Amino acid sequence: MTDTTSDKTTIEFSEREALLFHSAGRPGKIEIIASKPMATQRDLALAYSPGVAVPVREIAENPQTAYDYTARGNLVAVISNGTAILGLGNLGALASKPVMEGKAVLFKRFADVDAIDLEVDTEDPQAFIDAVALLEPSFGGINLEDIKAPECFMIEAALKERMNIPVMHDDQHGTAIICAAGLINACHLTGRDISEARVVVNGAGAAAIACTELIKALGVPHDNVTMCDREGVIYQGRTHGMDQFKSAHAVRTEARTLHDALKGADIFLGLSAKDALRPEWIGEMNARPIIFAMANPDPEILPPVAKAARPDAIVATGRSDYPNQVNNVLGFPFIFRGALDVRATAINEAMKIAAAQAIASLAREQVPEEVALAYGKSHSFGADYIIPAPFDPRLMEVVPAAVAQAAMESGVAQQPIEDMAAYRQTLRARLNPTTSVLTLAYEGARAAPKRVLFAEAEEEVVLRAAIQFRDGGYGIPVLVGRQDVYEKLRELGVRDPESFELYNSVNSPLVPKMVDALYERLQRRGYLRRDCERMVNRDRNIFGALLLKMGEADAMITGVTRTYAQTMRELRRVIDPAPDRTCFGIHVLVGRSHTVFMADTTVNERPGAAELADIAIGTAAVARRMGHEPRVAFLSYSTFGNPPGNWLDNIREAVGLLDQRNVDFEYEGEMAPDVALNTRVMQSYPFSRLSGPANVLVMPGLQSANLSAKLLRELGGDSVIGPMLIGMGQPVQIAAMASTASELVTLAVLAAGGIAR
Repeated sequence: MTDTTSDKTTIEFSEREALLFHSAGRPGKIEIIASKPMATQRDLALAYSPGVAVPVREIAENPQTAYDYTARGNLVAVISNGTAILGLGNLGALASKPVMEGKAVLFKRFADVDAIDLEVDTEDPQAFIDAVALLEPSFGGINLEDIKAPECFMIEAALKERMNIPVMHDDQHGTAIICAAGLINACHLTGRDISEARVVVNGAGAAAIACTELIKALGVPHDNVTMCDREGVIYQGRTHGMDQFKSAHAVRTEARTLHDALKGADIFLGLSAKDALRPEWIGEMNARPIIFAMANPDPEILPPVAKAARPDAIVATGRSDYPNQVNNVLGFPFIFRGALDVRATAINEAMKIAAAQAIASLAREQVPEEVALAYGKSHSFGADYIIPAPFDPRLMEVVPAAVAQAAMESGVAQQPIEDMAAYRQTLRARLNPTTSVLTLAYEGARAAPKRVLFAEAEEEVVLRAAIQFRDGGYGIPVLVGRQDVYEKLRELGVRDPESFELYNSVNSPLVPKMVDALYERLQRRGYLRRDCERMVNRDRNIFGALLLKMGEADAMITGVTRTYAQTMRELRRVIDPAPDRTCFGIHVLVGRSHTVFMADTTVNERPGAAELADIAIGTAAVARRMGHEPRVAFLSYSTFGNPPGNWLDNIREAVGLLDQRNVDFEYEGEMAPDVALNTRVMQSYPFSRLSGPANVLVMPGLQSANLSAKLLRELGGDSVIGPMLIGMGQPVQIAAMASTASELVTLAVLAAGGIAR
């Protein structure tokens, strides 16, 4: 499985955290969810016997209808025998399962492709081939993974011959496609004609041979490519250490070593081992050399070393902490997406080249704002940006469309796309923008790390969140707690607990200043100085909020030990709402292809018209920051006056206030939830100003809002983010008491990154 992180720093974590991630709750990383209702006896009769007989007969008569009546058209099998598990070697089929589940998750996350992992317990290539080939009726495509060379070549070739669905060994072709995209752009920047470039490939495994074959398909002549393995140059006439796959790339040359081959070369493609390329050898390459050192986790040469030897070089690696990462996740999800959408019978060279060219062209376009935000700087096409960022949301539209077009033109598409513009629109709509924005928020946190205060550091869940926050590179956790926090960190596997910054009111030199500030603030609200001393010394939320206000941290997370209302009262003793802002809370409900923002779920018991209008404007702004065009519905038990009631004036006045403010988003109300969310019900109200289902729900009061949010958290199928506290004068978030460590980290990232503000 590939590294899907972005540049800036390498993500680190303890073995315990990795095991907890995979074991917590439902073990593993995937589950099967029914896509049709299964609530009634009629549902079951339609889903199984006797209703299922109808599509069975249709498929028996016309096999192509399987794509219409089953999930086959969006289903890929991720298959391995565990003989080459992501650099760990041959650990067996069962040990490969976590990796294959992870690959299935990436398919879903990046391209909305359903994937099932299958681990085949055999090292016999023919047995493996027979087992996989027999599965053809089940799947729309086969992604082979982590199979050692040279068996992987034989297996893939045999399966492509026997099966009438797309088959791709991603370890070979995924790397090759991204490498080719980077190479296209590197040649463009250095003024090279790829058909005249001299290339040295170091490595003769699966990825190296696939890269070599693809660059030859792009136009590099056979005789211009010199391949090396552990024994040196693969030349015509060599007999030792050879096989049919290496022999296909043997050339006539006097060079016998990698050093010999590099003299006068334009391009180095490394898919071999750490430190295989010496800096002095780069000096003998042609001007503006192109160096792709793609060995993982340690490249053939580190980019700073290569740049020191040849400042004019363009350098790429497989690493996330240097520019120009050759990352398979830019390729395989989108290649299968395009192949599945035209019911391709294969993934051929034309489709691979189309994917490489699409990825290359994307890097030459202006980088969207959300990607620039994630990396803390504006990228532009150049020597340090020849490959798009892995989380560029445009990949989902550009690459599948190019692959589908190539499939149609090369004659392997069984269901051609007639309207490519409409198809690109459906690609844009397949994924929930929130998913990408959350990913970008995490990347943005890593690009500009902030100091985040964790106010309840004596709780294990808070400490685990702080560890994740620091080890993920998202910022610096600032802990509030007693001295035994260090011992608890040690128990959680932290080798250097004292490296965590800890504030303790017992010994903090800031306490006198805090008492003075709090007493000055509260003395006319009935508090004595000794009351303020007691609060500063004993209340972690008061102490933490004062630390935040004094500039010792950039944001604050609390809430797991006390009720939301109690925590809010404590924070308000120190922090006021931002000027001219209404303070309120949002629960964000995130589904596979939708996000709904619900407010106010935590603060205002009976908001007036002005408060409701402010809540709508503030929630719409959060929705936009998370990638959505807001459509606001003011919810009520009444829809446009039916039934009439005594509690509708505030809502109607709030709508009138938005009319006066000329806001730049859709809004409507008062309306019941089904009118706001169900397109069929909406048709009964053609005068409604909403162009589609609402994604921002402004609740009429705290009781209905809080009940709805908590019911949906416990009973609904969506993931829930929040509550997010909006409108406070300082970046502070109050988590739910039952929050997990991951949920706390998400709140910390959203607070530090300014999305929740």
